[in-house]
Amino acid sequence: MDKKLKYSKLKQLIASETFAYVLKRLLQAILTLFLASALCFAIIQLAPGSYIDTLSQNPQISQDTIKQLEQQFGLDKSPLEQYLRWLTQIITSGNFGRSFVFQQPVADLLWERIPATLVLSISSLIMTWAIAIPLGIIAGVNQNRFLDRFLQLISYTGQGFPSFITALLLLFLAQNLSPLLPVGGMQSIDYDELSFVGKILDMGWHMILPTVALSITSFAGLQRLMRGQLLDVLRQNYIQTARAKGLPENRVIYVHALRNAINPLITLLGFEFASLLGGSFIAEYFFNWPGLGTLILEAVRNQDLYLVMASLMMGALMLIIGNLLADLLLKAVDPRIKLENLK
Repeated sequence: MDKKLKYSKLKQLIASETFAYVLKRLLQAILTLFLASALCFAIIQLAPGSYIDTLSQNPQISQDTIKQLEQQFGLDKSPLEQYLRWLTQIITSGNFGRSFVFQQPVADLLWERIPATLVLSISSLIMTWAIAIPLGIIAGVNQNRFLDRFLQLISYTGQGFPSFITALLLLFLAQNLSPLLPVGGMQSIDYDELSFVGKILDMGWHMILPTVALSITSFAGLQRLMRGQLLDVLRQNYIQTARAKGLPENRVIYVHALRNAINPLITLLGFEFASLLGGSFIAEYFFNWPGLGTLILEAVRNQDLYLVMASLMMGALMLIIGNLLADLLLKAVDPRIKLENLK
C-alpha cells in the first residue's frame, strides 16, 4: 500500500513538473516568435529591391496599376507600419497576408503544400532512423572488426555525397530504368482512376527516389553518432561493473548501455522534427515534388514578402516545438532528468 501511495505521489509530482515546464516554454515561445518575426522582417527589408520594383520594370504595367498594388499590399507605408499591420492581422484574425505572386491567402498556399512535404519528410525520417540506429549499434558492438570497418566505409561514403549530387545520380538512374522507377512528380497520369489502395501504392512508388535522396546523408551521420555514443557508454565504470556481476552481454548492451547512449540522439530528433517542413527542399526541386520547398523558392525569387515571412515563422515554430518534444522525450526515457535543468 505504501509503495502504491509513493508511486502515485511520484506520478503527480512528474505531471505537475511537466505541466509547469511546458507552460513556461510556451510563454517563452511567444516572446521568441515575436522577436524572430521582427528580425526576419527587418532582414527582408534590407534586401535590395522588392516585388513592386520588379513589376515597375515591365513597360506593359501602368504606374496606376503599380500604385494600386502598393496600396493593396500595404507597401506604400513605412516598414514599421507594414510589420505592425501584418502582426495585427495575425493576432486578430490569423491572417498571414496575401501572396503577391499567387494572389491567394498565404495560409491557404501553405496548407496546400504542407501534406506533401510532411509525407516525404516523415518517410525519410522513419527510414533514416530505422536503418541507422541498428547499424550504429552493430558497428559499436563489433568495434574494429571487419563489419565495423565496412559500415564505417558506407557512412563515410554517404556523408561524402552532397544531397544534390545524390539526387542527380538517382534521377539519372530513374531515367535509365524508366518505367521501372518514376522520374518525378507525386502521382501518375491515371492516378484519379485508381482505387484507394492503388493511389497509396502509386504515391509510395513515386516516393522511393526522393526518400532515398533525403535519407542517405542523414543516415550516414546518424549511424556514426550512434556508434560513437554507444562506444563511449560501454567504457563507463557502471558497464564494467554490470559485466563483472555476470550479466549477459546482450542485457548489458541493450538495457544498460543503449538506454544512456540514445539520449543525445533524442535531442537530435527534436532538430530533425524542426526540419520536417523545410529539409526536403533539394529532393522536391529535383524530383518535381509539389511541396513547400519549391513554393518557398518561388517566394524568395520573387520577393513575395508575406509568403517568405510565413515560411520563416513556420520554421521557427517547428524548431521550438521540436526542442520541447526532445526535452519531454528525454524525461520519459530517463525520469532522473530534471526538466528545469534542460536548457
